Amino acid sequence: MPISDDNDLVVARPQGLYCPPGDFYIDPWRPVSHALITHAHGDHLRPGHGHYLAAAPGAGVLRARVGDVPLQALPYGERITHRGVTVSFHPAGHVLGSAQIRLEHAGRTWVVSGDYKTGPDPTCPPFEPVRCDTFITESTFGLPVFRWKPQQAVFAEIDAWWRANAAAGRTSVLYAYSFGKAQRVLAGIDPSTGPIVVHGAMTALNDAYRQAGVALPPTRLVSETDPADLKRALVMAPPSAQGSPWLKRFGDFSDAFASGWMQLRGTRRRRGLDRGFVLSDHADWPGLLEAVAATGAPRVIVTHGYVDPLVRYFAEQGLDAGAFRTEYGDEAAGDPEAAA
Repeated sequence: MPISDDNDLVVARPQGLYCPPGDFYIDPWRPVSHALITHAHGDHLRPGHGHYLAAAPGAGVLRARVGDVPLQALPYGERITHRGVTVSFHPAGHVLGSAQIRLEHAGRTWVVSGDYKTGPDPTCPPFEPVRCDTFITESTFGLPVFRWKPQQAVFAEIDAWWRANAAAGRTSVLYAYSFGKAQRVLAGIDPSTGPIVVHGAMTALNDAYRQAGVALPPTRLVSETDPADLKRALVMAPPSAQGSPWLKRFGDFSDAFASGWMQLRGTRRRRGLDRGFVLSDHADWPGLLEAVAATGAPRVIVTHGYVDPLVRYFAEQGLDAGAFRTEYGDEAAGDPEAAA
């Protein structure tokens, strides 16, 4: 499995993925002087860097995660040149502000995808294929078993579960990652069923989405809700809230989790949930293959997830396929909201 050589435009270092001619890192996991950020999940955005460069639509959520850091925000598609490397950000369709980073230097073009999905999402621009020589891809769901339903079908399932619980006088508690998944669910469900209550961990990120112009239905905190209304409410909470004392205030409730991992029966069973809704902000297997094909890249480097199966598949298709060892992969890592 080839890793990289000294002439590559991006190489793996202990601090993260490094661009030697540009002397900067992409989503580094250790503090560096210059960090280019694909998106603001905790495994890609870390505190402590000297300078941050990110896509402009994600500036608000980035600051909501790491505070008032030295940040330069670049509109999608706008190019800047740093030490001879032309850099631009392109929509990744993953979460608000997520971007693929295109690097061009000495006749070579590389694209670092971060995380991405190819399906629609009302809360962020769609994935934009970018032609390149080398494409660095994630592989979170890089097995053929992962194939997503149309998102409207999933939202309809959530609405039906919520309505049934409300009719029975039972609170609906839906676990979802605080950044990205929660807002996507909020934007897709039918808010006429009842009040929507959110865990306090989601408030700042919901505000950042609204300030960026993303339409979300009205939400409230538990403390702002009449106890009688909770019986027909949808309560959105981070996965870390499952089993916590915070849930005792809801009395009789049904709980569910919105995640691509809900496609795995064993995962649903281990979490002991009433329902699992298969909804992911990552590309499924057809999406990964579609995205890589659209780049036209003869070389593909896989960073995290089901790395070996995807590398093996691309090699069998005649691509120059390899992998980087990274510290990506757990969106809850270093995520203060998820831990709340």
